[in-house]
Amino acid sequence: MTQPLSTSDHPMKRFDITGTDIDRVVELFYIRVRAHAELGPVFALYVQDGDWPAHEAKIARFWRNAILREKSYNGNPMRVHVSRPEIKADHFPQWLALFHQVLQAELSPQIALQWGALADRIGEGFRTGIVAMRQPKDAAPTLF
Repeated sequence: MTQPLSTSDHPMKRFDITGTDIDRVVELFYIRVRAHAELGPVFALYVQDGDWPAHEAKIARFWRNAILREKSYNGNPMRVHVSRPEIKADHFPQWLALFHQVLQAELSPQIALQWGALADRIGEGFRTGIVAMRQPKDAAPTLF
């Protein structure tokens, strides 16, 4: 009888990284977010000081699902971002710049590049979604 695959051995995982590495990157990223002059206050509206560990764990589950194909995340991040009027489309390039800094500092160049490319696609999807979903129904589409 064959042993079931562990999550880190999932045949559809995007690249070779551990859940522990994902947890560390997420934690270090949010340390930078909290200190960021523009992003920090936006996050502070929704994540109280004592709630950061739970938020980081949720976001780490998001990334574990996206990268390792774990089935531990259940949520609708687009709805969450669109429903927070303080989150603006121009926050995403800032968010991604911080995220890339952490990836490059913490991971091998190849893994940082792979995860960064995935983050860029997801971030651009959120940014585009926010612009599209917030424009008036009868307005001409906003071109990027």
